[in-house]
Amino acid sequence: MPAEPLYDYKKYNYDKPLFTLDDIRKVNPQRHEMEQLSGIVYVDTVNHGLIGFKEVTDDEFWIKGHMPGFPLMPGVILCEAAAQLAGFYARKYDILKAGDYLGFGGMNEVRFRAPVYPGCRLIICARTTLVKEKRMAQFQFQGYVNDKQVFNGEMIGVPISRGR
Repeated sequence: MPAEPLYDYKKYNYDKPLFTLDDIRKVNPQRHEMEQLSGIVYVDTVNHGLIGFKEVTDDEFWIKGHMPGFPLMPGVILCEAAAQLAGFYARKYDILKAGDYLGFGGMNEVRFRAPVYPGCRLIICARTTLVKEKRMAQFQFQGYVNDKQVFNGEMIGVPISRGR
């Protein structure tokens, strides 16, 4: 059974995001085909969460090879989009006090509930559930398309530094 929404994502204006793609690029390192966010419409610094979105277009890099003739957004890319949203929050608001990036530390209880196709707006909600400074941050996440929860789960982010 889908979890209750973390936030009331329906009340925000996705045509006028709080953070645009250009703003996201100032924080997140992903570029070109690996950029999986289009904008962020809400940030909750009290409960440590946010709402972002990805405009899934007909030009996505995975369309040609992921089920040709029946393009279906891969689950790993859905998870990447959620991780990029969590990474934006962790870096923009420096919740870990360490690292140059937030890297994948793991995922738990991930469920894919409905397919995501080109032409959709994927709305992603994420909320921090645990922070251990300089070690890790844990986030709940949910994705919605047309008011239907399409995936959800929990991820762990760890600080990664450029230095070796």
